[in-house]
Parts: sequence; C-alpha cells; structure tokens
Amino acid sequence: MATDERLTVAPVVGPDDPRRFTDSGIEVESLYTQEDLPDDLPQRLGEPGASPFTRGVHGEMYRKRLWTMRQYAGYASAKESNERYKYLLEHGSTGLSMAFDLPTQLGLDSDDPRCLGEVGRTGVAIDTIDDMRLTFDGIPLDEVSTSMTINAPAAVLLLLYELVGEEQGVSSEELTGTTQNDILKEYIARGNYIYPPQGAMRLVTDLFAYCEAHVPRWNTISISGYHMREQGCSAVQEVAFTLANGIAYVQAALDAGLAVDDFAPRLAFFFNGHNNVFQEVAKFRAVRHMWARIMEERFNAQDPKSRMLRFHTQTGGVTLTAQQPQNNVVRVALQAFAAVCGGTQSLHTNGWDEALSLPTERAAKIALRTQQIVAHESGATDTVDPFAGSYFVESLTAEIEARAQELIDKIDGMGGSVEAIAFIKSEVEESAWGYQERYRIAQDVVVGVNKYEEEPLEIDDVLRVDPESEREQVERLKAFKADRDAEQVEARLGEIRRCAEGSDNLLYPIKDALRDRCSVGEVCGAMRDVFGDYQPTF
Repeated sequence: MATDERLTVAPVVGPDDPRRFTDSGIEVESLYTQEDLPDDLPQRLGEPGASPFTRGVHGEMYRKRLWTMRQYAGYASAKESNERYKYLLEHGSTGLSMAFDLPTQLGLDSDDPRCLGEVGRTGVAIDTIDDMRLTFDGIPLDEVSTSMTINAPAAVLLLLYELVGEEQGVSSEELTGTTQNDILKEYIARGNYIYPPQGAMRLVTDLFAYCEAHVPRWNTISISGYHMREQGCSAVQEVAFTLANGIAYVQAALDAGLAVDDFAPRLAFFFNGHNNVFQEVAKFRAVRHMWARIMEERFNAQDPKSRMLRFHTQTGGVTLTAQQPQNNVVRVALQAFAAVCGGTQSLHTNGWDEALSLPTERAAKIALRTQQIVAHESGATDTVDPFAGSYFVESLTAEIEARAQELIDKIDGMGGSVEAIAFIKSEVEESAWGYQERYRIAQDVVVGVNKYEEEPLEIDDVLRVDPESEREQVERLKAFKADRDAEQVEARLGEIRRCAEGSDNLLYPIKDALRDRCSVGEVCGAMRDVFGDYQPTF
C-alpha cells in the first residue's frame, strides 16, 4: 500500500492519464495474480455463517432464503402511502421501507409555520397516532417487516408503530423491522437533527434498552454509511466513518450500563450500492470482517451474533442521472447485483425516474422486478460469496480494510466520532469535490452526462404530489388536536420534560403521551425544552 497520506480519495489526474483508480484512490492494476492475494487469506475468509463473517452471515446465504426486498416509499398523506405499500406488497415486496417527510424527520408538526410547502413532499407526514394507524390500515404488522428511515425522532415513531400493533392485537414481541436511529451521520452529512449530541445519544441508547425489554426482534439502529456516500464520500470513507460511528454507539450503550451481548445482536447497518461492482463487493466483505474483529477485540463480545454485521443496501441515489434517465435501470441493476454478491440482508432498488421526482408506480415496479431478476435469473444466488478467491476482489477487500482502519485510528485519536464530526465532514467534502472535478474533466465517464450526450427529452410520466394534500393534512391535525383532553396532554408533556431532566428511560413517558393523543411535534418539543437545539459551529 502507498504511504501517501491521502488514501481515501481518487486523485484528479485528467482523462489522458493511463492509470485507473477506484473512487477511494486505489489504483487498479491491469492484471492481478496470486501474488496480489493477502498472505492471511484463509484466516480472513473463514467459513460463511461463522466469525469473522467475511463470506457472509449465514452458512447457506440465499440458497436457503433470499434477502428482504424492500422498496423505500411514502409520500403525501397516510392514505396515499398506505395505497403504495399495498401495491408493493401485492407485487412481491417482502418488507416495507418507510419514508417520512422533512417536518416529521425534524420532529415538527405539519401545522408549524416552518413546514409550509414541505408537508408530504419527501415522504409521508406522520403527526399523530391517527396518521400511523391509517398508514398501516389493512397491513398486519405481525406479517410484515418495516424499516423506518427516521433518526432524531426515531423513538417517537417506533412507539407509534408499537401502539398501532397493539391495536391490531399484535404483541410487541412479534414486531420486526428497523429504526434508522443514527443521529451521528445527521451531524456529518444529512442535517436532519434536533438536539445536541448528548441528548440525542441518550435517546439512541434508551431505545436500545427499551427494545431489549419489549421489542426484542426489532433492529434498534441502522448505522448508516449510505447518506455519507450520497454526500460524496468514497467507498473507503463509507466503511471507516460508518464503523467509527458504530463504535461510538456501542461505547455509549456500555456507558449507559447496557451489556454488549444484550444489545449488539440487534445492531444493523445500512450501506450504499454504487456502480463499480468489484469495489462494492469488496467493500461489503471488508466491512463484515472489520466489525467482527472490532466487536471481539475492542468490546469483548462473546455472542457470535454480536460480531455479525447485518446490513441493508440501497442503490445509489446520487448515481442516478436526469439526462437519459432510462439508463438508470442499468445502473440500478449493476448496483443490486453487487449488493447481492456482497451478501446484503435486505435491498432497496431505486426507481429510474428518481433524479426527476419521487418514483411513479411503474418505476417502483421495474425497480422491484430488477431485484427479482437478480434473485432468479443472474446466478448470483446459486452459491455463497461468488467472488471469493478472485485475485482482484481479494486484493481490493484487503486494501479497503487497511485504508479504512487508518481513518478509524485517526478518529480514535481525536476521541471518537462525536469529537471528530468536523474532521469527518471535511473529509466527505474533499471527496465530493474530487468526484465533481473528475466528472467535470471527464476523467470519470458518466454515460449521457459527460459522454454520449443527447438532446434532453421531456419526461411526462413523473409523480407530482398534489399541493392539496398538505392543506388536508393540516386540517386533519387541527381536528385531532381539538378532539382531546388538553389538560391531560400538558400533563403528559410535563412528564417527558421531567424525565429528560433526569436519567430514566424516556420511551416510557413518550409512549404514554402518544397514547393520550400528544402529537409528534409536541413530544419532540417537550424534549427540546430540556435538551435544546443543536447549533453547528463548523
């Protein structure tokens, strides 16, 4: 490996340079041989289903059971999202992935003046238990696994889901799914935070403890590299920053008094799928091997499930192009193939039209069919870890791990991810600049954008959210707030404030408040009164 300090970003060398690099700055040789294999390959590989899990988390992988096919969806009202979820389930989705609008992600009610024009735009608006009830009307929660892309208010949305399950007669022990609940990447790359890190991390670990006691099959966090990759980080940075954040969450849970083997088996991860099939396969294999070693050596995890990195993949939204958008079908297929060959546990495939709008039903179905074609026609599911032993892929796997470990060591030297937020942000920004510069000078080719261009075509079939849905949501919320015991609401919010000032688990008073018809915005606002708002200083 080179000794250059910059080991995580491809250099900008121009289109005439004969060398080839991955986005992480790994130079790709014209030929790989046995000499390029790591010396400790047998130990690194192990057996699938056993530590260090390089070859996969299950012994038979997809020969026994396919990954969960999730399609990320949600828009406008609870009613419209309910209809889309039913459509996807009817066409073969085996799990739901719930998108929330921006106000919900920020813990604001739809009637907040700051939310004008944003209600229902990027996902479904969930203000109340009525909204969650309607979203899952006719969808039995004991028969479907639901992933929620929600972070700062993750505990609130999980509890609404649990309450709806109780109304359906589904016990909490039967609920399966994931709350993203990854606040650190919000400070780094996405910006949808509410509270400063101390209060936010407390909510994360309170959710860990609550689910261990009450919702044992729920994945309590999805530690997410996806959004950092969308923001512009490289594959090596995605591995390093995601695992560094994972280390921070494990340490926070230990500091809160939890035992590692009680909560670690329910940790999950979320990665991006990009176009370079070989680097992506190597990335997934490397990150599994690294996490097993971290959990064993650093945290002394004894349960093999605590060392097992299970992950969801979403194909790369940032790779989709508005120019010649039908080409995105091919990009998504390559990314899905890489995720499957890399051993993903669940997968979302983007609609080809998502550079233009939220996906239409037609685009969503094509995306789902892409997963089904990979599953049943590509051969990728016929054998476990099909790229194992490849001179190129094994060399890439080892190189990604070595470079990612250098970054983790640097973050450790700063005191961990919370203290290193500014550093991580700057690394992502530098990588994003490099991407843009390489595209600008056509060092990296994007078909239809900087090569093989055509005159743009007008695309008529795009999804447009009816502005009327926002007015209807606000009116529904006003009616909800008018039809409740105001004194009881204020009493419940007071209990949340008192709990936030102490150290007891916040999820219990939050659940009581939601059951007694407090809104998401009111509950999050009560905690904001104690924790304050996060104000970035960089």
